[in-house]
Amino acid sequence: MGESPPTTVILPTTTWTTACEEVADQLGQSDELLVVCDDDSDSIANRVDDLPSGVRLVFAGAPEGCSGKANAIAAGMCAAKRDRIVWTDDDFHHPPDWLAQLHADYEQNGPVTEIPFFVGRDPLSLLLEPIYAFGGTLGAYAGNIAWAGAVMFDRADLDEAAFLGDLRRSVSDDGILTEYLDVTPLRRTRLVPIGGTVRETAERHVRFTQIVQRHDPVGFAGMSVVAALSAIGALLFPLPAMVLLTLLQLGIYSAFEVRRWTFLLAYPATLAQVPLTMYAVARRTFVWGGRRYRWRGKFDVEVVGSG
Repeated sequence: MGESPPTTVILPTTTWTTACEEVADQLGQSDELLVVCDDDSDSIANRVDDLPSGVRLVFAGAPEGCSGKANAIAAGMCAAKRDRIVWTDDDFHHPPDWLAQLHADYEQNGPVTEIPFFVGRDPLSLLLEPIYAFGGTLGAYAGNIAWAGAVMFDRADLDEAAFLGDLRRSVSDDGILTEYLDVTPLRRTRLVPIGGTVRETAERHVRFTQIVQRHDPVGFAGMSVVAALSAIGALLFPLPAMVLLTLLQLGIYSAFEVRRWTFLLAYPATLAQVPLTMYAVARRTFVWGGRRYRWRGKFDVEVVGSG
């Protein structure tokens, strides 16, 4: 395999984390890591004069009409000096060969993305692990959905001007990217811790649900019907449903090489999914990253204050 092309890695964060260090250590001589925050009030700004070689700090400013994450990615894309682009997040482990693996996979497949598996840290997020394994892991893999936590592409792979225009008026960075980029999902899973408190998990679930609702309304309607029928079947035939649902989740966990006991929660998660979906759809606002958003339509986003 030849030398990888110069690459820009875009990582939105407000603090210098272990993930920042892990990615910085993998940069080639011509690569750059853009750490994107809001402004100089973020704690990471204190390190502006003490960053590793190849790392730059980018100030995105406060978002207007989009999420803070979408705003940060757009600012990073505009500041990037390279044509090979990687997006990533600061909340999971990046092994030493992470960037090299993405390059090797791109050379074989074109634009590629890894797949998340969300690991709960509070009672509600633990209960939701089987739901996210089905929708967020298997669904992303089967649906060719880009995950902003680990995706590589070239600028030439998409219509960048149109993409950035839509990104600056939406909530979901990976939802918009999926619409502009033909991506190959890799069956390589990254464990992403989520939650910590029930409130945090509830807010995240509202956001996840509304992302699917806005970006794939037909698919969302179909999934809602399937979820309702599954819950009804689970109530009418509890023992067979418990066995089948548990085996289904065990198969998903095994396919993505995830060894977690939470597949055993498949039955109660199925029962909880319907009321939680109704709650998420009914919510008019949600909190993400310290900001409260009102998402009226796919391209109708209002930042209504702090969380």
